[in-house]
Amino acid sequence: MSELDAAIQTFVQEADELLAEMELALLGLEDNPDDSESINSVFRAMHTIKGSSGLFGFDSIVAFAHEAETVLDQVRRGQREIDGALISTLLNCKDHTSKLIEHCLTEAEQELPQELKLTGESLIKQLGGATTKQESLPVEAGSKHGTSETSETEDDTNGNDWVILLEFGPDALRNGMDPLSFIRYLKTLGDIVDILTSTPDLPTGDAMDPESCYLHFKIVFRGNTDKQGIESVFEFAEDDCEIRIIPPHSQIEHYLSLLAEPSDEDGAQVERLGEMLINIGALTPKEVVKALQRQSEDKAESPEQAKPIGEILVEQQLAEQPVVEQALKKQQNVKQKIAAEANYIRVDSEKLGKLINLVGELVISGAAMRMMVDRHGLSDVEEVAVSMNDLVSEIRDTALELRMVAIGETFSRFRRVVRDVSNELNKQIELKITGGETELDKTVVEKINDPLTHLIRNSLDHGIEMPEQRRAAGKPEQGTVHLNAYHDSGHIVIQIADDGAGLNDEKIRAKAIANGLITADQVLTKQEVFDLIFEAGLSTKDEASNLSGRGVGMDVVRRNIEALRGSVSLDSEAGQGTTVTIHLPLTLAIIDGFMVEAEQECYIIPLSMVEECVEMGPEECEVDEIQHYVNLRGEVMPYLRLGDYFNNRKQHSNIHRESMVVVRFGQTKVGFVVDKLHGEHQTVIKPLGKVFEQLKGISGATVLGSGDVALILDVQGLVQFATRDKSRASIGLTG
Repeated sequence: MSELDAAIQTFVQEADELLAEMELALLGLEDNPDDSESINSVFRAMHTIKGSSGLFGFDSIVAFAHEAETVLDQVRRGQREIDGALISTLLNCKDHTSKLIEHCLTEAEQELPQELKLTGESLIKQLGGATTKQESLPVEAGSKHGTSETSETEDDTNGNDWVILLEFGPDALRNGMDPLSFIRYLKTLGDIVDILTSTPDLPTGDAMDPESCYLHFKIVFRGNTDKQGIESVFEFAEDDCEIRIIPPHSQIEHYLSLLAEPSDEDGAQVERLGEMLINIGALTPKEVVKALQRQSEDKAESPEQAKPIGEILVEQQLAEQPVVEQALKKQQNVKQKIAAEANYIRVDSEKLGKLINLVGELVISGAAMRMMVDRHGLSDVEEVAVSMNDLVSEIRDTALELRMVAIGETFSRFRRVVRDVSNELNKQIELKITGGETELDKTVVEKINDPLTHLIRNSLDHGIEMPEQRRAAGKPEQGTVHLNAYHDSGHIVIQIADDGAGLNDEKIRAKAIANGLITADQVLTKQEVFDLIFEAGLSTKDEASNLSGRGVGMDVVRRNIEALRGSVSLDSEAGQGTTVTIHLPLTLAIIDGFMVEAEQECYIIPLSMVEECVEMGPEECEVDEIQHYVNLRGEVMPYLRLGDYFNNRKQHSNIHRESMVVVRFGQTKVGFVVDKLHGEHQTVIKPLGKVFEQLKGISGATVLGSGDVALILDVQGLVQFATRDKSRASIGLTG
């Protein structure tokens, strides 16, 4: 990969992250439009993308981002209000920017497609046509260096004027200074609103020297200039005049807003306080020099009593207290950010994947070594083998943690989905998110996005009722969709719950009969009726919409989740809502397993699902060999002989006592009857080939230390097999 390719890849990753942050911030502004941090975040995203795009010559992105950036700059300066319409436009701008980036990456040599051109022009028109008042305001053309252009509209007469204090020294006249000439020159930059002349140092009587200057001026000035520009007017008088320039209140707010914005160079170095205030235009270099001289003089007199530069600036009225405090706060934040960023590095996910694979091979080699030690009775290397096995386990856990990411970012993306679909359906829906800090493998996170999107859109379309229907049902007009995630028994559980109308089991059953999925006389439990939702072609919607209703999707959702070795179930209460629960493994690479043997074949059960192991005999439990139920300490559960299931064994020997492994999946317990228990085993998951991927009850395979292959059980599939037919025959027995 060339340096340019690597740079572009970094640009793409950063742009994706910035656009995601922008969307999140915009959605947050809907609830809190005055949140300056969110406004700055949106502006920063567009500003950074524009700057980065310019480095690669992506002119179409630069041109469009500039328009959005201009509007966002008006918003953060308080010159334009942000409302729902502008947020919608900016969200569309975010989407359009993403498409522009994709075009520049894939078809950089091609002209921008007409569709993208028209979309961009339409969005720019929407951005510029929000209000007429804002259009009349001059837009800041300068940079953060403070080339402010104060509005001169008739409405802007609320005291946004500069105050200039001039104290001429006694030798000013003798040195050829003409105080009035400076004031006349000042008028070329703007208007002098008011001027107050005083002579506080004028002596009386003979002490008064007619050649000495005793003039002090307080000038109220209004003009489109900055502090540096005003100071330059008095450049030739600075040796004979004390000059203080106090910015208008609006300018102070401007300084504060600039300080609130993290600069692009934040990660490079920490700016000194003086540099920071010069960069935003709150100070001039001469003022900083003046304050530093004062500090130097204080240190020379008494180093212990020398004041910080910030205090001196405020004391000399060169800078305002809030501005100095904000600058110091930003300086501290930058220091913390640099310290935090120093702890992270960006790593290619492919390299992490390769590391996981190597760790998997290390686990297999460790198991082989352990087996050889046991087989040959090498007691002198026993301790070394145990130590190495512990290290391998630690390396395995650490390597897997590298790929673990919080699911919160994925959840947050659905705020946009809920917002857009709610508007499209004219519904009021709130999305609640909890458990966003729950971590799982990055591969699983990437693959769960599409199923989650489908389930949430179903909740929005099928579940939540129209506002008038909710009012009639005694519910609040605003419906709720709750996304939740938590860890449970080595799995991550994701729930999508809504407080909508719930499922109508009679309607589902009728649809299933009409579609030929079941027969009219077929007896089904309520849960089995709900599970029909996951059958292809079944929908409870009478009319299809562009969102759902064609019965296409839920079967794909289940298939995609099962491909991740997960499961999906559904619970619903008419009038109360529906909850979809997804169980997923934390990782798809290496698990802790429990090895058993049946008919001389080894099988692996995910250890997190194993409840206990018991001897299966008349002394331990009551066994119903006909219905295949076992009563274990008063708890009745179905059981499955793995030898019967996988090897089609018909006869059982009573010579050996059998062992039963009790597994739990969700709220269901089942016993797996096996010939031998081998115990815990670090299991490196190997996918089954296409020839074997349709095997029922098997989710993968692993290589043992001996080189033999053991099959990893699909516990969910086996549990369903063990409970389905028997539950129909014995409804009420299992609960």
